[in-house]
Amino acid sequence: MKYLYSLLIMLLLNFACAQISSKHITEISQNELNDVILIDVRTPEEFSEGHIESAVNINWYDENFANQFAEIDKSETIYIYCKKGGRSAKAASVLDSLGYKNIVDLKGGFDAYSSK
Repeated sequence: MKYLYSLLIMLLLNFACAQISSKHITEISQNELNDVILIDVRTPEEFSEGHIESAVNINWYDENFANQFAEIDKSETIYIYCKKGGRSAKAASVLDSLGYKNIVDLKGGFDAYSSK
């Protein structure tokens, strides 16, 4: 029984220490982007129609989505965005589950960024 309680406490602490944070995409500066890895999880077609300078396109719908992060150090700060915010939130959760430590989900997505 003690083992079960210990396991439950450890799981709760793990979830409480999630490393996903969020920031509205209109609050980021170009200077800030110089120190992070910026990932656009939209499709290649969406990406080609416009994206934030220095962004790398890793398509959320690609069956090898998670594998494409293998070369990125898990301690790097990763900013992630999509069109409006849905895909980036899901992608941030996947990265968190893979052990990435510093993930920032950019709320509002490219639509909000391009309208500022």
